[in-house]
Amino acid sequence: MPSTYTSLHYHLIFSTKCRQPCIEKSWRDDLHRYLHGTAEGLGGYPRIAGGIHDHVHLLVSLKPTACLSDFVRELKKASSSWVGQSHLPGFSWQNGYAALTVSPSARNEVMRYIARQEEHHRVRTFRDELVDFLERAGVDYDERYLD
Repeated sequence: MPSTYTSLHYHLIFSTKCRQPCIEKSWRDDLHRYLHGTAEGLGGYPRIAGGIHDHVHLLVSLKPTACLSDFVRELKKASSSWVGQSHLPGFSWQNGYAALTVSPSARNEVMRYIARQEEHHRVRTFRDELVDFLERAGVDYDERYLD
């Protein structure tokens, strides 16, 4: 094959430190736009960013040369600094994250899911959501690190 073709889509999920409900609605959309722009600046192709008071979701495509852990580390570092300077001194994200691959046929469904976070979390906790994602993806996890 004379060329390389990839379709690498990731659903990223990460939480505020200690799951503090500190992402206020008044600046939440600004945070999502900042995450979107930062993902672009890091060489990603963000499709959507969303979330609620204690966590965020992103659907982002990456080049095959991108290192996922480096990408997420830099995204969290930049956005943590931005939130701390703009809205909430001392803000930080939890250390870990979830990164789940998304097939091209499921991209629109994941984008709809991310867009409807407030509605979704009226009836479901972040922990329940995360466990469901991990189990559906066949990811082994340790209960001690879910909170």
